[in-house]
Amino acid sequence: MTTIEHWINGSLTQGAATATQPVFNPATGAEQAQVVLGGGADVDAAVRAASAAFETWAESSLTQRTQVMFNFRQLLVEHEEELGRIISAEHGKTVDDSRGEITRGREVVEFACGLGDVLKGSFSDQVSRGVDVHNFRQPLGVVAGITPFNFPAMVPLWMHPIAIATGNTFILKPSERDPSAANFIADLYQKAGLPDGVFNVVHGGKPAVDAILTHPGIKAVSFVGSTPIAKYVHEQATAHGKRVQALGGAKNHAVVLPDADLEFAANHITAGAYGSAGERCMAISVAVAVGDAADGLVEILERKAREVKVGPGDQPGTDMGPLVTKAAQERVENAVGTAAAQGATVVVDGRDLKIDGHEEGFFTGPSLLDHVTTEMQAYKEELFGPVLAIVRTDTLDEAIDLINANPYGNGTALFTASGEAARRFQRNIHIGMIGINVPVPVPMSYYSFGGWKDSLIGDSPIHGPEGIRFYTRPKVVTTRWPQQSQQVSAGFNFPTSN
Repeated sequence: MTTIEHWINGSLTQGAATATQPVFNPATGAEQAQVVLGGGADVDAAVRAASAAFETWAESSLTQRTQVMFNFRQLLVEHEEELGRIISAEHGKTVDDSRGEITRGREVVEFACGLGDVLKGSFSDQVSRGVDVHNFRQPLGVVAGITPFNFPAMVPLWMHPIAIATGNTFILKPSERDPSAANFIADLYQKAGLPDGVFNVVHGGKPAVDAILTHPGIKAVSFVGSTPIAKYVHEQATAHGKRVQALGGAKNHAVVLPDADLEFAANHITAGAYGSAGERCMAISVAVAVGDAADGLVEILERKAREVKVGPGDQPGTDMGPLVTKAAQERVENAVGTAAAQGATVVVDGRDLKIDGHEEGFFTGPSLLDHVTTEMQAYKEELFGPVLAIVRTDTLDEAIDLINANPYGNGTALFTASGEAARRFQRNIHIGMIGINVPVPVPMSYYSFGGWKDSLIGDSPIHGPEGIRFYTRPKVVTTRWPQQSQQVSAGFNFPTSN
């Protein structure tokens, strides 16, 4: 049985961990490895390694740092298939979907490769007689990331490339459900020329998280996960003087107007709802059918849901793999049953699906629920599974009010042929990321990712310009270089531009 260990100061180590947890193959239900569960001592060892590395890494040239990122980016390309299969084996998503997440994460590495331009400061000449002002940004020190199971490569890649390229050192606490991708990436960083101690991995559960949130040597914490945990992370880390990025859960709506191409809309909503088995914080979990669009949309969505091919993630032609754990499978299937009991129409029932040769796998098929109301559990809760709820409204304005009343504000989409409707929607909706005829509006790496309301705790989105700001702090320098022969009298009044 393979044991997955921490990566601290450039090498694998069990550290002080005495407990382990099983890592399953979701397609078979079989245990395939054990991961060590670290705690305070392991976090402290990682902080000591990262602190020592920071002394030299922060003083390295920007050219040296970006060269490591160029090398790392190339290694991600060369090892994409291998890393994709590692992710698929522990998460359950298809290998194609795994490669897709690596590609989107690699875009942040490419953004980090260009930090020479982004980190340029500004200079103001002769603000007063013989006085100039300029500014620049410096790294914080040791920073940490706590990341979820659903994107074991992409979400960490939203964090550590920018943190490292700006001169920080990094400690990653990945999900213990699919931990191997983190160690694989640590090895790629070492091959890319990153000095030991700059990137570290500590595996574990809540004890490791709490140690990160309270350790005085960690200056900032980035987190992606559920809203209750995001609130906890924000509260604990800020109470211990740290900067915090805390991204929470979601309930993403796609609105379909009667003038939309229903076949186009249904095709993209199906992919957005059932891709990666719905285990995405940007998955479409609610389709809002407006007016006459409803019956036709449901008819096409039913057909497309039944066409989704469910199977092992490494099997060619598979559209959707299993859920990550048995508990996740049971939670999602129970939610479908509860929706039916509360009055929803189960148009497509994905429960009790068995895949030949993988009967013990954590599979559930796509479920489609119609006539869902905002009072139903299937609407109010983030199910994090392949369940699409249809809510019907009479008008676009009613749909906007419905979405704005939801406590989450991560992403939303509108399918329409009307520019006026699209403009009204994007201006009036209280959501952080919006797609117009785009189902899953995850922005490119040179923009920042972050929702509103309970989807973002605090005010720090992730990657892009906000990522640069988060992992650095500014200095402003005012200088005067008088001629040696010139005597300059000091004044006791507050300085002005005169």
